[in-house]
Amino acid sequence: MDRRKFLKQSSLASSLFFVPSFVKAFEQVASNTLGYKRLVIIQLSGGNDGLNTVIPFHNDLYYRARPSLSVSKNETIKLTDEVGLHPSLMPLKRLYENGNLSIINNVGYPNPVRSHFRSMDIWQTATDSDKFSQIGWLGRYLDNYAKHPYAAIEIDDSLSLALKGNNMNGIATQNPSVLYNMSKDPYFNNIIKHQNEAHLNEHNLGYLYKSMIEAHSSAKYIYETSKTVSSTQDYPDTKFGKQLKTTAQFINSGIDTKVFYASLGGFDTHVNQLNTQKRLLKIYAESVEVFVDDLKKNQAFDDTLILTFSEFGRRVKQNANVGTDHGTSNNVFVIGNKLKNPGLFNKMPNLSDLDDNGDLRFEIDFRTIYATVLDKWLEVNDAKVLNKSFSKLNFI
Repeated sequence: MDRRKFLKQSSLASSLFFVPSFVKAFEQVASNTLGYKRLVIIQLSGGNDGLNTVIPFHNDLYYRARPSLSVSKNETIKLTDEVGLHPSLMPLKRLYENGNLSIINNVGYPNPVRSHFRSMDIWQTATDSDKFSQIGWLGRYLDNYAKHPYAAIEIDDSLSLALKGNNMNGIATQNPSVLYNMSKDPYFNNIIKHQNEAHLNEHNLGYLYKSMIEAHSSAKYIYETSKTVSSTQDYPDTKFGKQLKTTAQFINSGIDTKVFYASLGGFDTHVNQLNTQKRLLKIYAESVEVFVDDLKKNQAFDDTLILTFSEFGRRVKQNANVGTDHGTSNNVFVIGNKLKNPGLFNKMPNLSDLDDNGDLRFEIDFRTIYATVLDKWLEVNDAKVLNKSFSKLNFI
């Protein structure tokens, strides 16, 4: 564009602000986008050992149960006189000191299941442990409140059950540019042309084609919007670090997305847990700290809530392979700039009062956390999404 044309178009755009109808329209757009609350969910897949994450370093029962697996008092990052963090979580200590971290202990659900796949299904669908569903809790959120599939984006190549709805699914992509280029493939365009034909809904193919069509319709918007910004932050060079960098790019671009989903795997530590968990928690904590800094620099942290969970905790006693087997309740991290109760939200697990299997007793149903986030943060009817009414907590 030459200089004269640029000045002409800039003048035209500026003059629109003097037209009352445009001013009114602009105010309406601003009111709908400024202060746009977003939820970022981070899944620690495999069952992170919560007892070696948030550590009761002053409790002898902890050290008796884990003679060669416990974290020593000297290594623990102390939060209080009784409780500390794993040594890899120094970045979380800084968030804790700034009032940006709430640690919720003893989170689980009645009649717990120790299968990875089944327990993850329960967490992702928010159903009772004896019920099955193919619809995720965020999928139900999309069904009831979203106007487009990109209201929820998973930073991955495949979509988790949590974001699958009955009428609408979220979008899964690791790279918006790759998604956009794929959407221009002639095969996708042919499907779009024939999307109303009856055979596309036969033989259970309807769901697949519907998902493809939704991705196609969203790809251009996601790409065009997200490319308007680029992060200057130095994220860890890991898959998880890249996920959070992409998430920050989405959020800082002002994309019309409410929910983002990321995950870090490898936490199934049956054997030689110490080094594996140390490495993974370091990746998690360092990536999250850079992510928060990125959002702060772009004035987006106030309107972002970050929720970290794992499908279950581990057994209290170490096993013969210097690891831990599948357990029950666990801790959940909530990170944000508008927390009502930062710090330790509730008491640590009672190691002298285990269940009949020698596992930690759960105190807080994870669905009360979901209900709180839906009601107080996303400001929707939580009972409509969760198909049941749950009590609310006061962490936000």
